[in-house]
Amino acid sequence: MRLTRTTATLIASAATAALVFSLPSPARAEFPEKTIEMTTLFGGPAQTISQVLADLMSKNIGQPVITVSRPGGGGAIGYTFLQSAAPDGYSIVFSSNSISTVYYQGNLPFNYAALAPVAQIGMEVPVLAVRSDAGWKDLKAMQDAAKASGKKLRVGVSGLGTFTHLASAALFNRLGLQVVYIPYGEGRAPAELLGGRIDAALQWASQFAPHVKAGTINVLCMTSKEKVELPVDTVTCDSAGAKGLDLTIWRGIHAPKDTPPAVIAKLEASIKQAVDSPDFKKAGDNLGFSPLYKSAKDFGAMVAENDKEIGELMTELGINKKGK
Repeated sequence: MRLTRTTATLIASAATAALVFSLPSPARAEFPEKTIEMTTLFGGPAQTISQVLADLMSKNIGQPVITVSRPGGGGAIGYTFLQSAAPDGYSIVFSSNSISTVYYQGNLPFNYAALAPVAQIGMEVPVLAVRSDAGWKDLKAMQDAAKASGKKLRVGVSGLGTFTHLASAALFNRLGLQVVYIPYGEGRAPAELLGGRIDAALQWASQFAPHVKAGTINVLCMTSKEKVELPVDTVTCDSAGAKGLDLTIWRGIHAPKDTPPAVIAKLEASIKQAVDSPDFKKAGDNLGFSPLYKSAKDFGAMVAENDKEIGELMTELGINKKGK
């Protein structure tokens, strides 16, 4: 049988195709294949802890994890960047309660549900500080002096609508004190106190520790209901007179929504290994940061519950622009 040129060409093409399909396909590369970028939103202890976490994750996951600072808008700039990033696991964010505060402030068009929870890595507990020369040794002394003066206390906060503002309002409302809130620049709580521009400030213990040691600042209480280990020794505000106060800030990692479950699991495992390490605990002890791991599922449930509480508190304060 004689083949025409066209028939021969078709047979050759079919044979080639059969050979190609019969060859083993190259193995699909596993995540991660390249550097992972962790967006950070704030400076101070949060920046330091995020860098420690990134360094430890780099050792665990087999690729570099680097931190990139994207501050502004109370976290809105960083969250917006992440929300628009590819859901491939190579962009993550060092997140906190700020995802809720910035949303209810009206500065973010989406809430926590637009991101994928990966893991909680810890929590921070603010403390209430005053100048030593004010003569207030405890919360009751401050409360009595403020009521006797008839003047409003000047309370410094890192920004109106921020977590420190909400926690301060919850504290001073319980004490029945009249307060005016004065925002200051990041990390300036001790300077504002010592300069006499504010009477009290609620901020991270690590900022006040050197001044407590020097005897220029007194820390009156911490905002968690249970006492935790901090760089300064103090009682809980709940036990000191602000009954029922229990406010802490969580820290965790989120990824873009629709990031594949297998990728989330890889990140989650790396984070757990980092949080459980002695190096991470040591960094936490130095900064007043409490390592606390929660899986993606448990972390997501906690964020949803906390978001509801923050929305309700901001409504009480008249600063919830979402009307929830």
